[in-house]
Amino acid sequence: MTARPTAADYLTQASLLRLLAVLALVVAPHLPRLPPWAALLVVVVLLWRAAAAVRLWPLPPQALKLAVATVAFAGIYAHFGRGSGQTAGTALLTVMIALKLTEMRARRDVMVVISLCYFLLLTHFLFSQEIWTVAYLLVCAVAITALLIESNHPGAALAPGITLRQGARMVAQALPLMAVLFVLFPRLPGPLWGLPSDAGAARSGLSDSMSPGDIAQLIQSDAVAFRVRFDDAPPPMAQRYWRGPVFWNFDGRRWGFSAQALAGGAHLGPVAAEFAGAPTRYELTLEPHRQRWLFALDLADPQALPAGATLTYDHQLFAARNVTDRLLYRAASYTQYRLQPELPERPRRIALTLPAQGSPRARALARSWREDGLADADVVGRALRMFREQSFYYTLKPPALGREAVDEFLFDTRRGFCEHYASSFTVLMRAAGIPARVVTGYQGGERNELGGYYVVRQSDAHAWSEVWLDGRGWVRVDPTAAVAPTRIEAGLGAALSAAEGLPGFLQARGSGSWRYALEARWDLVNARWNEWVLAYGPALQQEFLSRFGLADWQRMIAALTGAIMLILAALGAAMLRQSRPVRTHDRALRLWRRAARRLARQGWVQRASEGPQDFAERVARARPELGPAVRRLAQAYLRARYLEGSDPANEARLAEAARGRGRGAGRAWS
Repeated sequence: MTARPTAADYLTQASLLRLLAVLALVVAPHLPRLPPWAALLVVVVLLWRAAAAVRLWPLPPQALKLAVATVAFAGIYAHFGRGSGQTAGTALLTVMIALKLTEMRARRDVMVVISLCYFLLLTHFLFSQEIWTVAYLLVCAVAITALLIESNHPGAALAPGITLRQGARMVAQALPLMAVLFVLFPRLPGPLWGLPSDAGAARSGLSDSMSPGDIAQLIQSDAVAFRVRFDDAPPPMAQRYWRGPVFWNFDGRRWGFSAQALAGGAHLGPVAAEFAGAPTRYELTLEPHRQRWLFALDLADPQALPAGATLTYDHQLFAARNVTDRLLYRAASYTQYRLQPELPERPRRIALTLPAQGSPRARALARSWREDGLADADVVGRALRMFREQSFYYTLKPPALGREAVDEFLFDTRRGFCEHYASSFTVLMRAAGIPARVVTGYQGGERNELGGYYVVRQSDAHAWSEVWLDGRGWVRVDPTAAVAPTRIEAGLGAALSAAEGLPGFLQARGSGSWRYALEARWDLVNARWNEWVLAYGPALQQEFLSRFGLADWQRMIAALTGAIMLILAALGAAMLRQSRPVRTHDRALRLWRRAARRLARQGWVQRASEGPQDFAERVARARPELGPAVRRLAQAYLRARYLEGSDPANEARLAEAARGRGRGAGRAWS
């Protein structure tokens, strides 16, 4: 029969409340990622457990706990469609840790909750590896370790200051081991086991389709899309088009991928491009977006692609797998080129396809241009002149469009963002018999003067068109530049500075503002963190360690083993040194302790509650032959320590008495 837990097996009320506070600290960043009902359940359980500890409420019955756990699991499975994976697994773990509080009766349950707190702490890195995340989790680690120390202390609760200092000391002692493992442990090119499909950072950035309002919504984000460091002078802002997804298919409202292009277009023939001038070489650090596409300046050089990347028929740059972690790669691009001077029949047919019905007014307008006898290039010019000269407006808050989105925009609202102009222009070109497609990506970028690199944010997202002209191939045409040329030449902030709906972060940003200086410094710190910590993969590790002669695995393992042994030895020596008695600089006290050790060898040990004089009297009563010498020793010590201070004559008498010399010293004492 199992013994009933006693009070000593559990925690005091103060310790239990601290445990709940630490658990709330660890869980807090996950709450926005949970379904609303699950976040509410976690908060309610934490508050109820705190109230139960204060008011001494009984814990709920077993049947109720099982029912709540079953409903919670079913709810998470219904919400995510699975019970495992990054998001669903973390949500389930968070909810179950909270429910564990409802059956926490013994110290064993407390240790389980503390261990789960350590485990839950690691799951935060699945969602963010930023500097603030590491700092926050270090604070959490100190708090959990302090709680672990307190939970192993029987009796009354320790003062929080004591456990926090000890927890911080233990975490600090682990940091050298963490640094050595980070630098020397061999990095593998892939995971040890298959990751779930939702692994990595949350999805952000451009989508695999485009409809009116998509990019305008993305513009509201100040998040970094990627950072770029050019080897030489960068091209001017008006030429910094960062090519991303290319859309061929149109259903009357939404643009999407062509199945042929997405598959690589191998059956359509190789990519034909003629380049002119010198390539622009750069290093790009891409933030995770959970899609396969990479970004390259204008047209990437097929001879200088990033490792493992492929170039599709329409010159999209694709990675081998979804980008779920920050990716650093080098590339080279050309801004002067002639892309595919000869267009085969099949891609021509795809690039001319429009829905069987829809956009009647746009089709009629395009036919009227053709009836005027205009050539393809002149039709392009006529459309751009229409955007430039007629009452079209560039705004982040265009009116909502119905089923006939293109016609409503061109002839009724005439207010839109870049996707409105790119979409309607491409439809006009196809209706006029000119092959055209939509390209999305980013345009521009802000220079960080402190770091010498460029930051491209989600607010730089852009859409433009490409038309195929005989003899010239695919030509980039940006209809937004006809309406708001400052958007291309100076950025979104300049184009919308006087318009309605400019995001606040763009209004406050300026090269002379304090906010710009602060953001530039913080972004530089993040860039260095990304470059040296988050991007520290197999290639960078080999490059770094080869400078120290550690280019192969065997030497890495040997260095790792040696470094760990040295660190552990140093920590052990430090702990042993701490356990040694504190060496006193008081000579009188040292002489007394030396004499006390000689008496202890004969069986006379001074008690902790016993003063020198009481100790001497006790020895004298039991051993009269030692009485005079022991009394003389105690009196000399008291005079030297408390009365006469550092008098050399008195210290000499004390030293003589400590050696057991003088009148009355017996053989045993000497």
